[in-house]
Amino acid sequence: MELEDLQSANIEDRRGDSSSVGIPGLGGGGHLGLGAMIAIGLVSWFFHIDPRMLIGGAQMLQGDSSGVTQTASAPGNGASPNDKTGRFVSAILAETEVVWAKVLPEQKGIAYVDPKLVLYNGVTQSACGGQAQASMGPFYCPVDQKVYLDTSFFDDMRTKYGGGGDFPYAYVIAHEIGHHVENLLGILPRVQAAQQRASSDAESNRLSVGVELMADCLAGVWAANADAKWHILQPGDVEKAVATATAIGDDRLEKQAQGYAVPDSFTHGTSAQRVFWLKTGLKTGQIDSCNTFGQ
Repeated sequence: MELEDLQSANIEDRRGDSSSVGIPGLGGGGHLGLGAMIAIGLVSWFFHIDPRMLIGGAQMLQGDSSGVTQTASAPGNGASPNDKTGRFVSAILAETEVVWAKVLPEQKGIAYVDPKLVLYNGVTQSACGGQAQASMGPFYCPVDQKVYLDTSFFDDMRTKYGGGGDFPYAYVIAHEIGHHVENLLGILPRVQAAQQRASSDAESNRLSVGVELMADCLAGVWAANADAKWHILQPGDVEKAVATATAIGDDRLEKQAQGYAVPDSFTHGTSAQRVFWLKTGLKTGQIDSCNTFGQ
């Protein structure tokens, strides 16, 4: 996958701002390792704290009625990123903007509204829960329609989550943009309402899994359409993205953390499910193929 010269105007680069700082004692820009991330999830499970408040991705389901404290987002520095990583993220975001501005109206009759993407180091302010932290991983906040990304997550991908690479990094960004598409389709508010009516944590978690798998599929839809336009995919790219999807499945992460998996606690889907839905979007390029709630 080649880096495009196309750059987005919707990047908020907060790296180095006073609103984006490293967490003391963590080092390396403030990112937590896999063990710490899983520990957060297990603590939230045992103490009945919604793990979606602590782990990124499914956090987008928290909105006005969920009791989350909302704060104004910190402003970016207004400058386009000049470093290689920042320009890569900006290029991928721009490619999602071009693709979704065409695909969403054509396939669903809905206008695409560009989200913002916030780059930060360690900690920054978010409208979903006050502070975004590197330990959450990348996530989408529907309250301010922004994706939050500490790029140290790419380092974790290289060392822990499937080996990294340009297309896997793009897949992670496209997954979060997929949540924005879900929001524009009205899916996130409906799922949130259904979760509030859920009779158990397991039922609520199953709804969360549907949202996450759909975002995986929508990432595939983006990639299929982007490849048709720019020929972005190179040999081995899909296999690398599949390796990433496999590495971040709930079943694999729980087995690594505690030796066994608890399906009712899953919020993002199994490795096999994540791979299946990513490949489904890649194969079809169609939003309607991503009905993860009907399976």
